[in-house]
Amino acid sequence: MKLPSKRLWMYSGAVALLSATVPFGGVAFAQAKPQMADDVFKNIQVLKGLTVDEFMGTMGLFSAALNVCCGDCHVGAGGSNPQWDKDPPRKLIARQMVRIMNKVNKESFNGSQVVTCWTCHRGNTPPATTPAIDAIYSDPVPMYPDVLPKASASAVVPSIDQILDKYIQALGGADALSKLTSYSGTGTSTTFGQDKANPAEIHAKAPDKFVTIVHQREGDMVRTYDGHDAWVVLPLTVTGEYQLTASAAEGGKLDGELAFPGNIKGFLTNWKVSYPANIDGKDVNVVQGSGPLGFIATFYFDKQTGLLTRMVRYANSAVGRVPTQIDFSDYRPVAGVMMPFKRTYGWVSGREEYTLTEIKPNVPVDDAKFVKPPPPPLPPK
Repeated sequence: MKLPSKRLWMYSGAVALLSATVPFGGVAFAQAKPQMADDVFKNIQVLKGLTVDEFMGTMGLFSAALNVCCGDCHVGAGGSNPQWDKDPPRKLIARQMVRIMNKVNKESFNGSQVVTCWTCHRGNTPPATTPAIDAIYSDPVPMYPDVLPKASASAVVPSIDQILDKYIQALGGADALSKLTSYSGTGTSTTFGQDKANPAEIHAKAPDKFVTIVHQREGDMVRTYDGHDAWVVLPLTVTGEYQLTASAAEGGKLDGELAFPGNIKGFLTNWKVSYPANIDGKDVNVVQGSGPLGFIATFYFDKQTGLLTRMVRYANSAVGRVPTQIDFSDYRPVAGVMMPFKRTYGWVSGREEYTLTEIKPNVPVDDAKFVKPPPPPLPPK
């Protein structure tokens, strides 16, 4: 288990491994074209040509793969005067490692992103080179591939239509789902490693608009999709606010569409049923679908109830796929539709537990709730 302090650094202000940032508030957030990391950060030498959201995901994968935080590689990270443009030894090594990784993938795998930081490090800064005896003779910890295999013809598994149709029926049926046109929920959110719960709210409007807002002391944390664009606001981070692009934007779109899952079959293409699995002692059916720009998502449905237990979606980055995992539980009926009152949102740079106390169905929700959020407050000097 990684230390909470390590995992929370990416939320607390140090985001630019291999780089340094333009002073906060000094860059306009343009809607006409994607925010490019080369324009927002300084001293990028290897990870050039990335959008800000892809750059952020790349930083999160560094942190997760090596179990490090920003302060492990940047001068003064976490303090009042971080010097992001400095090049301490670890940054120089990190740059060289990225070059090596890219060379191996290019020369040995025709440019496919097969070898990543996680391939060797697996949560350790120095990679392990020798298997431990305890690891050899203990129960293996499964490490499933991102792209799951299709269940063989001889496997006894339901079809994709059977699984998804059961899900719709478990939620309340297509007719009940079609009558749910909007909803607003209130509750609390707790960040991994912290005890304090912050007020939280969700809003959704058919067919696919969805926003989560957490009212933190440092400012609101927001993830939103307005039917066209997806945005993220993370207080105290160097960029603070950024737009999701490419496969990450597809992830925001999927979150929005899952808010009204009556047309789940049309969300993705190339659906396939993989082998069953077990989550927290419960057997689940596993299905996976793909979308444009290399986007893939895996869904885990409770075999007994048919309800969605977990969804894992992947966005692309310079050093591998960035996973986002959302767990759903505590389903309760709202206007004839079973809705999860608890959800856990986790990605490589943080995890939040959401507990809703109330969901109001079919209430007026202003479209302004879903558009580009206002920038976060300036950090204290």
